[in-house]
Amino acid sequence: MKAKLQAFERILIIMDELRSQCPWDKKQSIESLRKLTIEEVYELADAISKGDMDELKEELGDVMLHIVFYAKIAEEQGAFDIADVINEECEKLIERHPHIYGDVVANDEATVKRNWEQIKLKSGKKSVLQGVPDSLPAMIKALRMQEKAGQVGFEWEKTEEVWEKVKEEMAELQDHVSNPDAPKEALEDEFGDLLFALINYARFLDIDPELALAKTNNKFKKRFEYIEQIAEKNETSTSEMSLTEMDRIWNEAKDLERKNKS
Repeated sequence: MKAKLQAFERILIIMDELRSQCPWDKKQSIESLRKLTIEEVYELADAISKGDMDELKEELGDVMLHIVFYAKIAEEQGAFDIADVINEECEKLIERHPHIYGDVVANDEATVKRNWEQIKLKSGKKSVLQGVPDSLPAMIKALRMQEKAGQVGFEWEKTEEVWEKVKEEMAELQDHVSNPDAPKEALEDEFGDLLFALINYARFLDIDPELALAKTNNKFKKRFEYIEQIAEKNETSTSEMSLTEMDRIWNEAKDLERKNKS
């Protein structure tokens, strides 16, 4: 514990020094840091999806720096300091874990989550969905809204029921696609409904849809880059290759992935 406290004290001291001496750090504001923080969080997400622990450690440090940075600026403005941030979070954790710090009984994860949402409603929130940021990426936002609604009972009971909903939405989309007079807005609505249902189905399969799609994106990137590498090796380009030829090399990349895993 002592080493952890010393490390945290060290970053606070460095932040004070940077804020008082570095021209770039002195210039930053809460507003100017916002876009940089978003970028750092996405870099953290990349490290998580790759399972790279060294990169994860580095990106966690970058995110922590931003938290310390915001708190330092707020301290200069007389609003709050890092101790206020940490203590408020500690109080929130204690309040929302009455099964640990009180006499409430919660023997499973579902009960803990349900109690959490009920406590937040008692603290002034008018809706269980109020805590879901509007600016979240659409897939993560859909997942979080479904989770929160489910914690208060607005939930399918069986996985099979969710799959039936997916098939229903798929059929409705296909009906609109088959209609040449269907407006684009209607197609978007039906496509969105299908995606929403698929995200819900992922929840029932205990799959993180964002992470699953991130992994698929990485697979696509690696396989397509392999096609480009083969094209370069053969002194040609992908634009000059047939789809059949590219598909053959794509499957070759898949075979190499399987061999590397085994």
